[in-house]
Amino acid sequence: MNGPYKPGTPCWIDLMVPDQQAALDFYCDLFGWQGEVGPAEQGGYAVCTLKGRPVAGIMKASNPDGTVPDPMPPTVWTTYLSTDSIDSTLKAVTDAHGTVMMGPMDVMDLGRMAIAADPTGAVFGLWQPGSFDGAGIVNEHGALIWNELSTTDVPAAAAFYSAVLPISTAASHMPGAEGYTEFKVAGRVVGGMMNLDKQPPGTPPNWLPYFHVDDVDEIQAAAERAGADVLAPAFDMVAGRMAVLADPQGGPFAVITATMPEPTP
Repeated sequence: MNGPYKPGTPCWIDLMVPDQQAALDFYCDLFGWQGEVGPAEQGGYAVCTLKGRPVAGIMKASNPDGTVPDPMPPTVWTTYLSTDSIDSTLKAVTDAHGTVMMGPMDVMDLGRMAIAADPTGAVFGLWQPGSFDGAGIVNEHGALIWNELSTTDVPAAAAFYSAVLPISTAASHMPGAEGYTEFKVAGRVVGGMMNLDKQPPGTPPNWLPYFHVDDVDEIQAAAERAGADVLAPAFDMVAGRMAVLADPQGGPFAVITATMPEPTP
């Protein structure tokens, strides 16, 4: 990935955890990333790399003043959607009955960010690139390949994201994917959405990142050995073989060996 992502495209993911070093050790071992705790002036934010290119961020959970949160927020991956104007997108978020949770804020010369929630409660990030576009490698082993929204109201979520960014939605035409909705930017599929009723009772609306791996079963076994939980054991589905895991601190993510070609952002 050598240029900016089109507005509306998932462009970055990061994880907020109680134990940053433990998370770095887990994901670096599992996916072959390189990463270390960042400088204090950047809040210790770690940019993990693969083949020298950025793939994901990991940060320690903390309050804006640097204190430890009480209660501790859930460990989750945040999906960031690219935008060419944070301010206008956030206005659209509130106009469409979403919630601005944090920001906007400048991140040095790298870009501007904000965190928001859609009307169904799913939290997502926004990224307006400066010198940093987002993930530098996608669709390879250990890198992001897909972002998926699970929601209580698919039509309402579709209307919201189409109102705040240049995103369109359409029913998937893949055999075996009936009821699945695709997010599109400029006519190109960039993510997916499904109803939350396919997840365990009590699961809140959420965005889930998928990482491409060469062997799902091997990654699942390695993750278990490292203390991860298996939320959905490896299984075959229309787009490949996948599993849903939770890292040792509870952060859910999916791994997939895609059997159908996925376009790069």
